Amino acid sequence: MKINKYITLVAAAVLLAGCDEFLETESYTKKTTATFPETEADAESMIAGIYAVMSNNMLDPDETPFYVYDLASDDRLGGGSTSNRNAQSSDRLLSRDNEWFEDTWQWRYRGIFRANNAIATMDNVKVWKNANNKNQYLGEAYFLRAFYYLDLIQLFGEVPLVLELEAQNLPKSPAEKVYAQITSDLLKAIEIMPAVAYPNFEKGHATKWAAEALLARTFLFYTGYYNQESLPNADGGTVSKSQVISLLEDCINNSGHALLPDQRSLWPYTNKYTKPTYKYIIENNVDAEWAGDNNQEVLFALGMGNVYGWTNRIVEFWGLRKATENAEAVYPFVPTGYSNGPVSRGLWDDWANDPDYKDDYRRLGSICDRLVEIPDYKGDANKEVENSNLFCKKYAGIGARSEDGSTRYISYSVLLFGSDDNNQRGLTQGLIHIRFADVLLMHSELTQTADGMNKVRARAKLPALNYSLENIKKERRYELCFEALRWNDLRRWGDINVIMPNQVGQSILNRGKDDKYVQFDGELEFMKRYQETGGFWKIPEKEVILSNGVLIQSKGWEDKKGEWTKLPYNTI
Repeated sequence: MKINKYITLVAAAVLLAGCDEFLETESYTKKTTATFPETEADAESMIAGIYAVMSNNMLDPDETPFYVYDLASDDRLGGGSTSNRNAQSSDRLLSRDNEWFEDTWQWRYRGIFRANNAIATMDNVKVWKNANNKNQYLGEAYFLRAFYYLDLIQLFGEVPLVLELEAQNLPKSPAEKVYAQITSDLLKAIEIMPAVAYPNFEKGHATKWAAEALLARTFLFYTGYYNQESLPNADGGTVSKSQVISLLEDCINNSGHALLPDQRSLWPYTNKYTKPTYKYIIENNVDAEWAGDNNQEVLFALGMGNVYGWTNRIVEFWGLRKATENAEAVYPFVPTGYSNGPVSRGLWDDWANDPDYKDDYRRLGSICDRLVEIPDYKGDANKEVENSNLFCKKYAGIGARSEDGSTRYISYSVLLFGSDDNNQRGLTQGLIHIRFADVLLMHSELTQTADGMNKVRARAKLPALNYSLENIKKERRYELCFEALRWNDLRRWGDINVIMPNQVGQSILNRGKDDKYVQFDGELEFMKRYQETGGFWKIPEKEVILSNGVLIQSKGWEDKKGEWTKLPYNTI
């Protein structure tokens, strides 16, 4: 892999804007790794630059792991129009084109380089206002390096492990070695970051508690997918299940994080400017009110909007077509999008038919039945494909009305934050990566006890269940749907071959015509592709070429395997 040799960091204002214009050693600023950072403010700017890569990646959201994982699972279809090959490729484990994931590869490695630089140069700062600040910033660098490597290793299988600042052309490292580094980084973050409970830390920053939760997620995937008993550690040791449980219990007992009283308070459709005129809220007597992006349940999220300078384009890609021009019919889902990721009828029906989930408010709180909630919205029959008439509410563009009801806005963010009333710039919802419900469910799964699972069920007003892995699987599916966790859950449980075929035959509309969802046959058949690739995607071809043979393509993607072709429907 060829990594550009960046020499210095940008100044604070540039970093906070997410710009990638690194200053050369010879530049007029004279800021080099020998002199920067000099002050605590410099260190803060340096850490901001590591976070900024996530925002930059959102400029092309169809390459982000969150978007791809959500579409790859059984609970969404590709959707969109015939031109939305990104969504349909994610859904089918195919390659949109040779350069797909180029931005994700580049931005994740830029983040890793910035983290490497922060770890190497933090001692340049000699004076700190507070002794804990240095450890907090350094811990964030370790956490983010682990976070970015986990994205890369789960997306591509094996990747180069870059820990030095010098430019290098490296081959892929074995998965065990990359996971060992992730483990080591998270343990270091947990060790040095201050144990400050919510809400007393600075919002928008990774914490000791987020690192504990991410280590548990890493443990579950690695031990499940690779059939191992423990996590490797870069120091030569291992991390056991009992150690991970202990760290999760520290998070549960000491972090200050907790479940919100109503799960719907996590999602912006319950904000105070939308809920008074939203039919679902009124008819179901929903008392919940949006708790904001940095609420007590959220351990780690990507901030968006006017405060951060970026918008959540994943929400745009999920959004309904021609929504803004049909604002009254589609309210509150007013911002126009591309109709990618329609909800699978399998999820909708399984949820309704499961006696353990009778009257679970989360079903209607998570999924919009277009024919019931917004029956006058006709969609875009000339373009929509794989339309199930089911739409995710958790990540959806949300409109609002002024308090007197006289003015309708494309985005609730206009009234709450003063953002632009725009289909893109108004999409300010944060992207939640870790929340407390997941922590409780991971703890139940690891301990094989029902306590955490039943706390989540009690919040949904459901009766307690005995522990079983099957019950955990169902609870994770319903509680965490559309939060980009289902795909890797299925992979680590070894359930892909059992679950994914259930999509086939579901009722859909293709350009307004009744149809059934189908996969490809032959070489592009989904399970054949999964067996060949292990569920990992293609490394961008450009990176393979630039390496001059050092970087080997992901298994199952050699010789133009898995290249996209047109959708396999007779109705299109």
